[in-house]
Amino acid sequence: MTHDGFRVEPWSLHETRLDIDALPETESLFSLSNGFIGVRGNLDEGEPNGIPGSYLNGMYELRPLPSAESQFGTPESGQTIVNVTNGKLIRLLVDDEPFDVRYGTLLAHDRVLDFRDGVLRRTADWRSPAGRTVRVTSTRLVSFTHRSILAIMYEVEPLDGRVNVVVQSELVTNEAIPHIPGDPRSAAPTAFPLVAEQHVAKRRAALLIHRTQESGLRVGAGMEHVVDGTPALRVVTETFPDSARVNMVDVLEPQQRLRFVKFVAYGWSSRRSQPAIRDQVAAAILAARTAGWERLLAEQRQFLDDFWATGDVELDGDVELQQAVRFSQFQLLSAGARSEGRAIAAKGLTGSGYDGHCFWDTDFYVLPVLAYTFPNGAREALRWRHSTLPAAKVRARYLGLAGASFPWRTIHGEECSGYWPAGTAAFHINADIANAAIFYVRATDDQEFERDIGVELLVETARLWISLGHYDRHGRFRIDGVTGPDEYTAIVDNNLFTNLMARRNFVGAAEACERHPDRATALDVTSEETAAWRAAAERVVIPYDDELGVHQQSEGFTEHEVWDFAATRADQYPLMLHFPYFDLYRKQVVKQPDLVLAMLLFPDLFPPEQRARNFEYYERITVRDSSLSACVEAIAAADAGHLRLAFDYAAEAAFVDLHDLHSNTADGLHMASLAGTWLAFVMGFGGMRDLGESLTFNPRLPDELVRLAFTIRHRGRGLHVEVTGRTATYRLALGAEQIHITHHGEALMVGREPVVRPIPPLEARPAPTQPYGREPRHRRPT
Repeated sequence: MTHDGFRVEPWSLHETRLDIDALPETESLFSLSNGFIGVRGNLDEGEPNGIPGSYLNGMYELRPLPSAESQFGTPESGQTIVNVTNGKLIRLLVDDEPFDVRYGTLLAHDRVLDFRDGVLRRTADWRSPAGRTVRVTSTRLVSFTHRSILAIMYEVEPLDGRVNVVVQSELVTNEAIPHIPGDPRSAAPTAFPLVAEQHVAKRRAALLIHRTQESGLRVGAGMEHVVDGTPALRVVTETFPDSARVNMVDVLEPQQRLRFVKFVAYGWSSRRSQPAIRDQVAAAILAARTAGWERLLAEQRQFLDDFWATGDVELDGDVELQQAVRFSQFQLLSAGARSEGRAIAAKGLTGSGYDGHCFWDTDFYVLPVLAYTFPNGAREALRWRHSTLPAAKVRARYLGLAGASFPWRTIHGEECSGYWPAGTAAFHINADIANAAIFYVRATDDQEFERDIGVELLVETARLWISLGHYDRHGRFRIDGVTGPDEYTAIVDNNLFTNLMARRNFVGAAEACERHPDRATALDVTSEETAAWRAAAERVVIPYDDELGVHQQSEGFTEHEVWDFAATRADQYPLMLHFPYFDLYRKQVVKQPDLVLAMLLFPDLFPPEQRARNFEYYERITVRDSSLSACVEAIAAADAGHLRLAFDYAAEAAFVDLHDLHSNTADGLHMASLAGTWLAFVMGFGGMRDLGESLTFNPRLPDELVRLAFTIRHRGRGLHVEVTGRTATYRLALGAEQIHITHHGEALMVGREPVVRPIPPLEARPAPTQPYGREPRHRRPT
């Protein structure tokens, strides 16, 4: 963990003492979200803090993207996530002394993020500088069932004598946000982005409405309180343009408590009027207050019980790793549960890292996991992509291309990357979106989605590839001048990952048009066009080095000079922060496993021996400067039979944030690595692949794990898989219809009765090597 005050517990993240220096990281770890609202795990009293943060999905401000030299096709405007009105702020004064953990004596401090209840609980025993001791207890909840609601139960109790207490429950807008200079992963600062439009106070409630200065988005935040105190209790409410405050004053004896529940509601829109936003917020608060605190808790627990019934991944043999896997699943669910037609950003709603942008990470890593565990989350994220299709088509026309060119990074749908080689040139994002749609339909058989959304996504991206590629004099279909997932190798010809993803895009579009001819006709798709897609798919270039016997990441890649890893110091990673891109681009050094990623998607195109050779070659030059790397290498290592190495990589993916392995957890959690944790165990050690016709499994466990169990949601059924060192057991846990699967090449029909099969022995291979100093940390199970 980020400090030594954490307990290892399988169903919670439990901090037993407060480390002020670690606040930026723990604020991310203790974040709560439902996909619409996200709040960082800041202390209730607001200070001290690392990075204050309250976010609404899709709420952004515009900012200029200046360029030293003007270039055609480079965006001139970007988007940055807005830190909206802070509704979680509660200040306490004890006999006029502000409760501040930096002063007086903090006798005890305990925080628990409960993965089953979906709440953050906090208890603090504090002695003021004047010698008065109080216990403060709070429970914070971002509701999965009431999309717009943040609720907090707060309680203060004197422990050693009579005290006068004042509690100030606040809404605060335009908080100061620190900026980390020199790190491109952190957000660009946006000072005072919100302009006040309305502030209203009424009894124990208040409302603030603001508008962003440049993007013109209107946001409302309201709060109301249900208070229980002594007969001496007095409540006064006041508002100002950028803040509102409900003051609660009481006199407490030992064993008396001031307790209240704070209901906070948010709403935002680019179109609705002030009265409409005001009424939306008021209605949300009324619904939550009518339900009441206990019902909100019960609904939260029921929502999570339903999720964990099929979303859990069980591990025996490493308790801390079990905790990390469940933390990952909880935060991944939180990012997409109520996104409802909005994006899942690289950091979710846990921080402002990467300006709150959505990248290819979501489509490639996150959505397949959601498709098999929480399908509605995947559907809604793809619905957001479809809503941005008009902007993607405009962008394609601007670039002189057909179809749609989706942005490398965005919030609203317009391209926000000002660096062409690692932005627009990474055209593979278009096929990544198409791939996510294909996987979603494979997993769910959601024909309505495919007809209404999927077909158009596939058609417009297929049209892009036809216009972007060309046939060479040998009749091969080439895609030149692009950047693949490996951002240390840019503007290359025939990136293997990109070519194979385009191939899948072509075939997927043609097949979808055959299944939905009415939609194809509406999109002006002709039989000649689908034939052209299929022809290009058959003739796409797949670079291969005959001398080395390995596939090339891109044409000519294996002829480049190998990076001098022995001369690279440990403090010079990540390389992008210490070396010019020019030097990286012309060397054999891989930021994240590009070609290896392609093999995992297309195992039918790479025989097992070829996959192993490719993996071992690229393992020697992959430095894992991206949090997207470890999970891919875990799957590939397991596939090649290197189970000990796979275990170390799986642990690295799982602990990216809990151990702050990339030194930027403070900016928010790494959603793709959280998703990659599930992928590492289910696709890696579970050996699961979805090839379209049925699910296949080639499970094998490392010696460090005793048991692995998970459930795959597939077309209305739930397949439960349990793996031990020697056997795998399959049974139908959800649904009535039997499911066809393959276990190590053996076809099986699985129903309610368990089907047990032995795991064949593994042929040993020499362990691959990594670049000097970049091997994964050796994991010792706890």
